[in-house]
Parts: sequence; structure tokens; C-alpha cells
Amino acid sequence: MTDAAIPSAPAISAVRTAAEKRLKQRHAAEARFRAAGLIAIAVAIGFLAILLVRVGAQGIGAFTTNTITLPVYIDPARVDSNDVQNANYDMLIADQLLARLKIENDELGENSIRAKALLSPDMGYQILDMVKRDKSLIGKTVSITAPVAGNADLYYKGELGREIAQENRKLDNLQLAWLDKLKQSGLVTSGFNTRLFTHADSTQPELAGLLGAIVGSALMLLVTALVAVPTGVLAAVYLEEFAPRNRWTGFIEVNINNLAAVPSIVYGMLGLAVFINWLQFPRSAPVTGGVVLALLVLPTIIIATRSALKSVPPSIREGALAVGASPTQAVFHHVLPQAMPGVMTGTILALAHALGETAPLLMIGMVSFVPSVPSGFTSAATVLPVQIFIWENAAERPFHERTAAAILVLLVFMIIMNAVAIVLRRRFERRW
Repeated sequence: MTDAAIPSAPAISAVRTAAEKRLKQRHAAEARFRAAGLIAIAVAIGFLAILLVRVGAQGIGAFTTNTITLPVYIDPARVDSNDVQNANYDMLIADQLLARLKIENDELGENSIRAKALLSPDMGYQILDMVKRDKSLIGKTVSITAPVAGNADLYYKGELGREIAQENRKLDNLQLAWLDKLKQSGLVTSGFNTRLFTHADSTQPELAGLLGAIVGSALMLLVTALVAVPTGVLAAVYLEEFAPRNRWTGFIEVNINNLAAVPSIVYGMLGLAVFINWLQFPRSAPVTGGVVLALLVLPTIIIATRSALKSVPPSIREGALAVGASPTQAVFHHVLPQAMPGVMTGTILALAHALGETAPLLMIGMVSFVPSVPSGFTSAATVLPVQIFIWENAAERPFHERTAAAILVLLVFMIIMNAVAIVLRRRFERRW
């Protein structure tokens, strides 16, 4: 045997130098990769912070409101007991507001019109309802409390001030001076806007609320869950556990994956053609929107459920079959319960996705103005994303404040649903 040649010291040094150089290059590449990841996370957090701050700054004011309390004399000369419906209660209140401010009306009544613009029509409706119930109030003084008009509310919140040119704002300088007097007299108070959560939509921004949209979203999500969850879970169980492996099941699996990437507006067109035009489902109803969104989230639930079933170790199935369980018993008594954390997580995330969808609902007519709270699954309704769309397209500036508030409410609901998914996942997750 011949002895192997021993490398010389310079050769060993060269090899070591080359190895150290490659090691430094690898460490530098890893450092750049980590830095790129941190920068990406920082950018994402920065944009999220900008979004939340911008929406929060615009919408936080909608959670407070300014209300005015006025004693109103129901003048018999202006309110006929035989025809209380046709009395002009708004002008009656406006004239008495001018009298309280010690301002004389002009010949054309323009000051009354200016004063009327500061008050919500809700004051007139309140007096009308009171007189309808008890006509003996005619000739007496009643106390009425209602929100101030939307633009007056913006002025009190500092969002519509004198720094804006008079021709560019709804209220002139004289009206702003009257608002200052009302505030100084103690007739106007500020507080939490409970009306935002206790009333439905309205044509008057100071009266508009989210209750109708919240109830509509809840009813629609209930329909979506009742249709999509059982169907999606059972379909996933069949495809993963029982279906034969052939070209047909492969074709179905490919199409399920493709359906998860179909634009949501396509489902809206499908719902319009099938459920409304063909099956005559009611337009703008939670049952119709729920079925359409069930089709939208069904592929997501199937894919999530199949992934959860795949994560269960084969030993669970084999052990159940070894002790005499049938394949159906093995799946539904042992495998599916072990996969339930993943199933619940995927389901909740899919429903959260459905909660934020707008395009399919616009196609089935849920963009209509609905001033009442839906009473059932077939009643006309709107939902939070559509309510945001409607308010953002409104001409009145006070509606834009409520748009941002509705976005915050929707974000809170979605954060809660995602947090529930995370908690359930961590609570029931099992590591094998």
C-alpha cells in the first residue's frame, strides 16, 4: 500500500480560507433573509397601523352625539286636534327655538328655515306621536330631547368650523352663532351615541344606526353556517376517507381547489341567476345572501376539513379498525373528533370571510335602503359591509363619519371571530 499524500500547510490554509469565506457568505445571506422578513413584517404592521389610525380618527366621533332638550308649546293655533297629522311640527319647533334665542323672524321666514336645519326631524316625529296618543297635550308645553342635525353635530365636534369658507359648508356664520348660544345656555349636551347600536338606517345621518345591519349580518351568517358547515364537513369526510382514488374524484378535488379562487362576484351572479330568477328566492333577504355566501365559503371549509383529517395519525384509524369498529365508526367516532380543532378553525375563518363580503350581496339586491330591523330570514335586510358601502356613497358629510364607525364595528366582529378560532385551536389542538 502506498501512503496517502499529506496536504501541505499552504493547501490546508487555502481550503480553510475558502470554507470560512463560504461560511461568511452563508451567514450574510441568512442575515439578509431575516432582515427582509423583519422589514416585510414592519411594513405590514405600519400599513395596518395607518389604516386603523385613519379609520379610528374619522370614526371615533360617531360614538358620541350631541343632543338638545327643548320645551315646546303645542300651539292650538298651529295644531288642529282634528288633523294632527298635517301640522308642521318642525317649523313650530324652529320658531320656538328662535324665540328662546331672542331672535326675531324675518318676513320670508328664512330664520325659521335656518333654525330648522339645526334640529333633527326626530323632534317633530316625537311631538306627532305624543299628540296622536294624547290630544289633550295640545295647548300644553312638552319637553323634547333629540340629536341635533348632522352638520350641527359636526360643528360641536370641531369637524366643521369657521376656518372653512362659508360657501363650502352647510351652515352659515349666523347658524354657527346660534349653535354657540345653545351650547352656552346648557340646552345641548354631549354623550355616548346609543342610537348607533339601537336603531336601523335612516335618511338623516344623526338618526342612522347599525342595528339593522348587525341583525341582518347575524341572520345571514346563521344561514351560511347551517348550509355550508354540514355540507362542507361531510363532503370533505367522504373525499378524504371513503371516495375511491380515480379520475373522477381527482377531477372533483381539482375543481374544489379552483372554486376557492373564483372571484366572489361570480357567486353573486350565480345567486342572481339561480336563486332569485329561477328559484324565486326573496331579493335582499338574509336567506338568499346566506345561501350565496355558503357557496362561496364551501370550498374553503372542504379544504380546511380535509387538511385536518390528514393531520390525524393513521394509527388512530388502524387502532379503531383493529378493535372491531367499522370504517364509518372509525371515522366519525375517532378520526373526526381528533380533527375537530382544525375543522372549527377553518369554519370560523370561512365565516369571518363571509362576514366581510360585499360584491355577491350587491348582485342579489342587498344594496337597497332598509330603514327597519329585519324580523326574519325572508325580510328585507342589509349587512355591515353593504351598510358601509351605502353610507360611503351618501352625499351628506356626517354619513362619512358613521362609515368609519361601521368599519370599526365590522373589524371588531372579525377580530373576535379570528380570536375565537385561535383560542379553540390552541385549546383542543393535539400534538402527535
